[in-house]
This record gives sequence, structure tokens and C-alpha cells, in this order.
Amino acid sequence: MTQYAQNPIMPGFYPDPSICAVGEDYYLVNSTFAYFPGLPVLHSKDLVHWEQIGNVMERASQLPLANAEHSQGLFAPTIRYHKGTFYVICTNVSFGGNYVVTAESPEGPWSEPHYLKGADGIDPSLFFDEDGKCYYIGTHPNPEGCKYNGDWYIWIQELDLERWELTGGQKNVWNGAMRGVHWPEGPHLYKKDGYYYIMHAEGGTGPEHAVSICRSREIWGPYENNFCNPILTHRHMGQAYPIKYVGHADLIETPAGEWYMAMLAVRPLEGYTTMGRETFLAKVTWENDWPVVNAGVGLLTDEVEISLPEWLPEKDSESFTSRSAGKNAVPGSDRHYDFMKMQTLGDEFLYLRNPDMYHYVLEAGKGLYLTATSVTLKEKDSPTYLGIRQQHHAFRTETTLAAQLPEGCHAGIALLQSNTYHLRLEATQNCLNAILCQKGQDSVVGSIELPMQSEQNLQLYLQVSGLTATVGYMVQGKDVPVAQADIRSLSTEVAGGFVGCTVGLYAATEGSAECRVLFTDFVYRHG
Repeated sequence: MTQYAQNPIMPGFYPDPSICAVGEDYYLVNSTFAYFPGLPVLHSKDLVHWEQIGNVMERASQLPLANAEHSQGLFAPTIRYHKGTFYVICTNVSFGGNYVVTAESPEGPWSEPHYLKGADGIDPSLFFDEDGKCYYIGTHPNPEGCKYNGDWYIWIQELDLERWELTGGQKNVWNGAMRGVHWPEGPHLYKKDGYYYIMHAEGGTGPEHAVSICRSREIWGPYENNFCNPILTHRHMGQAYPIKYVGHADLIETPAGEWYMAMLAVRPLEGYTTMGRETFLAKVTWENDWPVVNAGVGLLTDEVEISLPEWLPEKDSESFTSRSAGKNAVPGSDRHYDFMKMQTLGDEFLYLRNPDMYHYVLEAGKGLYLTATSVTLKEKDSPTYLGIRQQHHAFRTETTLAAQLPEGCHAGIALLQSNTYHLRLEATQNCLNAILCQKGQDSVVGSIELPMQSEQNLQLYLQVSGLTATVGYMVQGKDVPVAQADIRSLSTEVAGGFVGCTVGLYAATEGSAECRVLFTDFVYRHG
């Protein structure tokens, strides 16, 4: 049966994808940086329809993020399966470095991290050879000293999985396909038809990003360059091309012997990327023992032909979606969270750094209580913020804030790129303020008084159309705008970093005393 996957297969902030195939099941993980929980686990049986089945790093003991910058924390995970065990290897650049966690089921629970002594650098991956040996492959600075920024090498070493120790000698095996290459990173090791392949990204994770590959008959090399490198890039397509930054890829093979590649790319508007790096898919064929991506096209396509039977998780009684009674929303979908009826928050929700979960309490018939503290979105701490990924260039969020706020408390909706770049719509006891934060400095871009009674609810909205956001409140179903803001500054090109925007609910106080704020619902819909 032929189907068509729509690119991106994971819209919004789903960077650095790694994918593995286990029989007829496919599992995908992504970087999360300073967000908690870390590393979402997505599952599919047809590469078209996906469900989130959990997060790898869901306990504070697994994921220390204190004082992490927004684009620090967790970098570039890899997911692999070997003899009944799932492995995820990743880098926490804010604590401990490179580590491995394991699970018997991809739904978890996942183990505590096994930190790997001597594993310097970032972007680690695991490879299980036919003789049962496990190898670590990663990237680190040129051991002879970097001659320029990005002068790094890919290295391999055997990993003892019983003692969680690197063993034997470490060998630098490759430093990229191009002369003077910058940032060879995200390496993955594969074996096919007697060849070992290293596929990696190079050129940095921006406009010059590319996927390249080399091969050897021996795992330690020497590795020969593919003369067709890079095997996938959009860096030659010009600044106006709608899909850019293509790279950081991983390969899978289906039971029928077909190959697919998952990779990241961005969809900027007028040169500005607000959603961050997303996950795309491409078809791979092999010619002369080298992979060819989207043969005859050579670029990413809007649709990818998939030769797998259709699988709908909501109709499969064995799926996580069915077994959890729809706990998690479908990636890329519209959402209506009725907090008054929800018993638990879905795995798609994101917090900042290490949250105090007692600050987020669902109460049947009432809604979601957020405990506001003096920690704000501008700090490298864990403010009271509950968000989801921005998934579309045009979308609208709405929420209902119950009753009047206590003095000194403010709450509302935030569109968040980082602690130094974000847009907030804040209700106080008697007014509504729209605040645009740029370079860590607040500017009030709109304000309106609210003649409210203490028993009334306040309906807030934030609507994004491309690079413009409108915020306000609703009265009898009609919008009352408070401000319109240019959100180009909430882009990777201005704010920097590796993240995309999230949007969510927020509460804080001006003093040291905490207060509780009640939200009854939260709506996200595209268009």
C-alpha cells in the first residue's frame, strides 16, 4: 500500500532527529536543550502517522538543568535497539557530559544516566556490530589543536556495556568530506554489505548545513570519501529557498528492504525562523554501495512516498494512544485542553529546566492551578511556565483565566524563544499588558485597563500570522486587541541558539509571596 508522508513529519521544534527501526515499529527522538522533560519519544508503524509515547528524561535525577542557558542542556540524542534493550545516548552539556540510558520498553521507564568517563565532545552515537561489540562514535576538537573554529574530528572507541566504560584505544577516523570543513558532527555508524559507513553533518547547523558520508571495510578505517558528497544539502539553493539548514540525518531500513532518512531542516519566513529546526523525511536508494537521497530530485520534497501499510494509532487498540485514552496530542495537530476534565497533563507539555511539579495542579471541575513565584521568564531558572511547541506559521492560542488576580500577581500567555527573547500577554489585578522582551529588556507594546468584577473570567488570546503577533482578550466571542508586535526578534537569526518557539501559560509574582492562578482551558489551532 502506498502512502504519502507530509514534510515536515514533525512540525515545530523537533531538532536533531534520530530514528531506529525495530521490526515493524519506528521510534524517533529529538533534542530538547533546557526544556523538561527531555527527549520526546515518537512512535509510528508507517512513517506517516506518529504518536508521542513518552519522554526519555522525565525525572529530575536524570536531567539536572540548573542554570542552563536556553540552548544548553540536552544536545543531539541517538536511539538504538539491541537484543531486547533500547538505548539512548546523549550529551548534557550543562551537567555530566555524554551518557547512556536504557529501557526494556521505549515507553519507559528509562534508567538513570550512565555517564561515560573520557567521552569528550558532543553528538554521540552507538553502533552494535555483528560480533556483539558495541562502539561509541562521537565528535570532538582536533586533538592536535584546532586551527580554526569548527576544526573537529569524528572518533570511535569500543564501549563496555556491562561496566559502562570506554575500553581499548580511541581513534580519530574522519574529519569531514570537504577541505577545511567546519563542524563535522552528528555522526552515525552503520554496516551494509561488508562496508562500515559514517554518515554525519558538516558546515554547521545553519545555512551551510549538509549531510556527507564515507565508508571503510574495517571499522577503524581508513575511510574513503564519497565523491558525490554532500549527499544532501540545500546550501546551494539560495537564500530565498523555502527549506534551509538541511542536515543532521539518520538512516533506517524497513523489513521490506527500503531505506529512509530523517533529518532536520527549517522553514523560514522572509529569512526569519521562529519555529526552529524541524524533522523531515526522505527516501534513500543505493547505487554503487553509496546512498542516494531522493534519486532524480536531490532535494527534500513536500511529500514522501511510503510503501508501508497505513497505521492509525487512534484505531489500533494496542497503540499507546488507545491504551492511554488519548493522553497525548498528535504531533502537528490542533489542541483543546479542557483542564477541568483532564486527569493528567500530556507528555507533549514542556517546562523550563527543573520544575517544581507542585506548582502545576489539575483539580477536577475547576482546572489547572499554577503557583506563581518571583521567578520570571527572564531568568535562568524554572519559572511557572507550561508550554507546547509552535507548530505552524499561522496559529491562535486562547485561554481562560478564572476570576480576578491577587495584588502583585500577573499571569497570561507567552510566546517564548528564550529567556531574553519572548512576547508576554500579562493580566494583573486591573489591567492587561503586552510586553516584548528583546535582549533581556522589556518593552510594553500595549496596555489596557480591565473593568472586571472579582467573579468574572478573562479570556485571553495570542494570534500569530507569519512574523506578526496580535494579543488581546475576548468579550462575548469578539476580539479586543491590546497590541500587535513584530516577532522577527523571536527567530534563530536574531535571538540565536538552537531552539524554536514554544507557546504556553505563565504566572509570576512581584514579591516573595506565592499565589495560585487558575486556568480552565488552553486552545491551540492553526490558521
